[in-house]
Amino acid sequence: MLFCTYFFSLSLVSGLDFVKTIPGEELENKMSKKNFLKLVLFIGIVSVFAVNAWNGNGNSSQSKSKNSNTTLENQTQTESKQILFGDLHVHTTYSMDAYAISLPMLNGEGAHPPKDACDYARYCSALDFWSINDHAEGLTPKQWQEEKDLIRQCNANAGDPKNPDMVSFLGWEWTQMGTTVESHYGHRNVIFKDTEEDKVPARTIAASGPYTELFSGPPFVMRNILKIIAPGGNRQAYYDFADFVTDRLSYEHCPSGVHVKELPKDCTEWAATPAELFEKLQQWNIPTLVIPHGNTWGFYTPPGITYDKQLKGKDHNEDIQKLVEIYSGHGNSEEYRPWQEVSIDRSGKPVCNEPSLGFEPSCWRAGELIRARCLKEGDSPKECDDKATIARENHAVAGVSGFTTVPGATPDDWGNSGQCPDCFLPAFNFRPGNSVQYALAITNFDNPHKPRNFRFGFIGSSDSHTARAGNGYKEYWRKGLTEAAGPEKPNAFGMMEPAKNRKKPVSKSIPFSPKGLGPFEIMDNERQASFFFTGGLVAVHSKGRDRDSIWDSLNRKEVYATSGDRILLWFDLKNSPGEKSEIVAPMGSEISFSQNPTFKVRAVGAFQQKPGCPDKSVSGIGAERLQRLCKGECYHPSSERKKITRIEVIRILPQISQNESVSKLIQDPWKTFRCKPDPSGCEVEFQDTTYSDLGRDAVYYVRAIEEVSPAVNGGQLRCEYDEQGRCIKVKPCYGDYRTDPNDDCLANVEERAWSSPIYLTQSKQK
Repeated sequence: MLFCTYFFSLSLVSGLDFVKTIPGEELENKMSKKNFLKLVLFIGIVSVFAVNAWNGNGNSSQSKSKNSNTTLENQTQTESKQILFGDLHVHTTYSMDAYAISLPMLNGEGAHPPKDACDYARYCSALDFWSINDHAEGLTPKQWQEEKDLIRQCNANAGDPKNPDMVSFLGWEWTQMGTTVESHYGHRNVIFKDTEEDKVPARTIAASGPYTELFSGPPFVMRNILKIIAPGGNRQAYYDFADFVTDRLSYEHCPSGVHVKELPKDCTEWAATPAELFEKLQQWNIPTLVIPHGNTWGFYTPPGITYDKQLKGKDHNEDIQKLVEIYSGHGNSEEYRPWQEVSIDRSGKPVCNEPSLGFEPSCWRAGELIRARCLKEGDSPKECDDKATIARENHAVAGVSGFTTVPGATPDDWGNSGQCPDCFLPAFNFRPGNSVQYALAITNFDNPHKPRNFRFGFIGSSDSHTARAGNGYKEYWRKGLTEAAGPEKPNAFGMMEPAKNRKKPVSKSIPFSPKGLGPFEIMDNERQASFFFTGGLVAVHSKGRDRDSIWDSLNRKEVYATSGDRILLWFDLKNSPGEKSEIVAPMGSEISFSQNPTFKVRAVGAFQQKPGCPDKSVSGIGAERLQRLCKGECYHPSSERKKITRIEVIRILPQISQNESVSKLIQDPWKTFRCKPDPSGCEVEFQDTTYSDLGRDAVYYVRAIEEVSPAVNGGQLRCEYDEQGRCIKVKPCYGDYRTDPNDDCLANVEERAWSSPIYLTQSKQK
């Protein structure tokens, strides 16, 4: 999900009431220029659309080496499996937000239909498997059928099904967003094992809720408005856009309370909660995986949220919700921190928290900005303190739109507030209560005789919105590989120029009001652009390259995540210390275990990349198509590998009492092992000598950390710090003309891999 908070925000409605009262034929004379521009984006945002033309899959006869990602030889039984790399989160311009950033008004490249995703995965990123995951809220039944056909064609060109060059999976994204912590559940990718017509759903299932009202509206008005105001020279792109708006709005909602197999094929199906989604998927009774993602992404996630309610009742289904996306091009969702932007009081109202542990809530910064302005104007300290208190309250109540409550505030004014200062490539406006570590630490005690926990396996993926699966193999082309988007010159669209439309600074906070605001004015996309990264990967330990083997690995959670580099990683439980011991269980396992556990870890760094593309990619689709898809830069490994610098072990002790503090149960890192600079990798063995005496369940996973290397947006806001370590100046990497499009905003980071946890349970907990 990219700009879905723009695209679904109810706050736009109040600024567009004229749509209901002015006939489409009269709009040209009665609308202001600004309202015209707002409606263009409103249509793009609230409409569901797809690409106007789709020609199927490209020539895929050129196969890559069948075992290009196999593990090293002479390893243990688990290590003899192949390690295969994939991406289970890929959008094309059949997704509404992906279509929007492809348009000329945002300096877009043009359409990237499903055909591009297949060719990119095969010839640019050389993946072993991938899935298509366009937003269900925007897919028409016709487009869903086209995607099914595309995936089948992509697989048909993969060679022998028992040993294909690539496996393509079918799926969609269920994109739920709430305005409060109570109504927000977040986003989930739905992926199916099979692709045959009788083994996949007839329709997608979209997320309903507080934003679905914006999917209604008079199609003829939308179409006519676009045709009236489309900029010269690019009119056809907007005509096509309007046609897709009309097409999406022409479908009826499916009737409620009817079994999915008895519904009409050409209606649109909706689910308001995860429980409803799971129920509908179970009615199809086909092999399915549901994967939550973007949980800490505060761009659209309400502040103060925690993952507790997701473990209640039927809103979690451990039979199909087995994996979680820990990293994507929208940031890292792994790490828990004990701070929160706001606390929620007994009445459900958000209350601004004070700074702590190096974290400054943006609501607190709002108060400080207003206080400073007030004092500068000569008001009394008491009066300025009162104004600061009101400013903090206004910001907290406004949620993700809090930045609008301080008139005239710039990115420099906000500094690094709201951000995790010590997380690895964190999601923007980080929400630690929704982190993966927090999820693994909590326990649901609704049934005291059978406490409930999350037991996720970890994956990474891209969340690409330009059909570029597995796009993290090289750190380049920020404007093509990330979702940084915006006009290429000033005055292209005034409403998309925050600097131009910023209100005059005053010494008084204003309560948030959506009236008159456009989609690019409601969310803090100025700073967000600095938190778009190249994507991650999911790796599987698989017995073969075929669909069944890959699915089995995903299903048993013998998987791990990477931040984009193809790091090799093994993490296993042994039955005893020493060379003669045997592997009991690999990563992802759940096992009853009473003795002190011994673990073995091995990691090997990713291959250094050579420039350009290998011959097989060039001969497969040609240099011109490679230039269009990946700018002539492919996954092109050399014989040299990056070095692993250390192995970090994380231990989490799930709650055995509701009163236990989560922060004390997450031990990160629990152990750290420094590695010699050896290109053949790093291997460690360790034992938890306290486990048996603890008398409680424990969760273990590892991170394999590579030597530093440059990454797109590696420095995020690129803070300048004072002697006290405070961020006093930022240099954002903007998506629009304010940052050179050729500037990739590179900074050194430590790429990494995260193993899936090994879950140990004790028969009797103390």
